Amino acid sequence: MTTPTPGPRMPAGGAVDLAALAVARQAQAAAEKRIADGAVGNPPAAVIDVGEHDFQTQVIDRSFQVPVIIDLWATWCQPCKTLSPILEKLANAAEGAWILAKVDVDASPRIAQAFQVQSVPSIVAVIKGQPVPLFQGALPEPQVRQFIEEVLLMASQSGLTGVVAIDGEAADTDDELPDASDPRFDAAFDAINAGDWDAAEAAYRDVLSTTPDDLDATSGISQVALLRRTDGVDEQAALDAASAQPDSLEAQALAADVELLSGQAEQAFARLIDLVRRTSGPERAAAREHVVSLFALIGESDPVVKKARGALASALY
Repeated sequence: MTTPTPGPRMPAGGAVDLAALAVARQAQAAAEKRIADGAVGNPPAAVIDVGEHDFQTQVIDRSFQVPVIIDLWATWCQPCKTLSPILEKLANAAEGAWILAKVDVDASPRIAQAFQVQSVPSIVAVIKGQPVPLFQGALPEPQVRQFIEEVLLMASQSGLTGVVAIDGEAADTDDELPDASDPRFDAAFDAINAGDWDAAEAAYRDVLSTTPDDLDATSGISQVALLRRTDGVDEQAALDAASAQPDSLEAQALAADVELLSGQAEQAFARLIDLVRRTSGPERAAAREHVVSLFALIGESDPVVKKARGALASALY
């Protein structure tokens, strides 16, 4: 696998780094030659599964034609099951203006290492070989659209304004993900996108009324609760309030919610576990309950959750 090539940069002294510029030009020339020689070809769909064996052609080389947005996910990741259908829907609707490359971080650990993935889902764009970190964690569709619009604007400024022809039908959603065409989940997704938390929760509870053990619906209810708690919250103000009130359960819990929603799970867990260490009685129990609820949102198989579980046990005993 070839990792993204650094582009030209401006050293502190203000002189152009000619070596970096030359490397970037060479990478572009090599990619354009592979495209011209037919080594890249048209993508089979707007959504493709990518691994280490085809990352160079399907992501790096392709990014000299159109932007490629990478969805770094895992089968055990519950937020991934909310975000991936949104990304796939938008990619299919774009009709070749950008390509969604799905990378299973467990199957392709070197790609995850190359992008320094701390938690999943992690979303990164690649434009002309240059990685552009976008966001971590599951976001509602309107926010995802905003990120994609910014990517397309950056691509346009870099001279990428065309589309690629799609060979074949759109890719199927991964079997591990909830079926995006399932009206049970569609109702929940639509309500989340509209910011209607009551309707979203009701839609997930409708699923549980017929399939009580549905983990996706259970996780969905927890995600809606998180979105409800952070709705309209000024993120920086919440973090500043937590810094000013280190022993306030309300301030620390909200700051942890904000951090988790922005993909900073490790920081969110550490914040609440530190509070568990410093408190006792009902407040300690409430802090523990809150961090455990956040564990469920990420998934017990996540390495960050496993590490935090150990830290929580140490804080309690």
